[in-house]
Amino acid sequence: MAGLVIVFALSACASEEAPYFEQPVEDLYNIAMDLMLRENYAAAAVAFDEVERQHPYSVWATKAQIMTAYSNYQDNEYDEAILAAKRFINLHPGHRDVGYAYYLVAISYYEQISDIGRDQMMTELAFESLEEIVRRFPDSVYARDANLKINLTRDHLAGKEMEIGRYYQTTGQYIAAINRFRIIIEKYQTTSHVPEALLRLTESYLALGVTDEAQATAAVLGHNFPGSEWYQDSYALLTGVKLRPKEDEGSWIGRAWNSVF
Repeated sequence: MAGLVIVFALSACASEEAPYFEQPVEDLYNIAMDLMLRENYAAAAVAFDEVERQHPYSVWATKAQIMTAYSNYQDNEYDEAILAAKRFINLHPGHRDVGYAYYLVAISYYEQISDIGRDQMMTELAFESLEEIVRRFPDSVYARDANLKINLTRDHLAGKEMEIGRYYQTTGQYIAAINRFRIIIEKYQTTSHVPEALLRLTESYLALGVTDEAQATAAVLGHNFPGSEWYQDSYALLTGVKLRPKEDEGSWIGRAWNSVF
């Protein structure tokens, strides 16, 4: 009978004036857990909220708060999961599960990352949240997973810069293109996009007649990625106008590469 009462109460929560059926906190929490284990995540989130609503000062209420965030995440209700997890962080900054709350925030952003042809706000939020986990909880299991995902988000952000840079390059806006490709060298130098960025820089510098930078960029490309198709293309490009790659530590790329590596 108690189960029927609580189910009725939960279904009434959607109305503006939900009736109040007080139940023992253990019963409420167990009902919420049963719903979650049956993968009825939407109902579980409501049930965990009910634990806190009826028993706001109990230990179970604190547990229910993080479980609300988890249930919303499992239901792909990412905005609700983020809100619930951030609320837990604000209310219980020293709790033993606060690291997991930070992880729920980060993973909720991470799973909303879209392809590089679209806006990358979620990628940036995921990147910032994942870095925060590594900074706050460096020895945790969450940090180990966050580090893996940071590399993927970094590569994604670099891919977006490459896409914009290529667009500027194909439309003849070479200075704007160079600025984008430089971001990849300065911020995302460990990503897979670096060799192409160096080639595109070489092309753009040549298009502007800045031959010293073109030669220096090709030299960096040849030194670090000697067997790549990107270097072969840059070498052919330079020799086609009677130039060759040439190291120049005083050039922008020479200074940037030395400071990074």
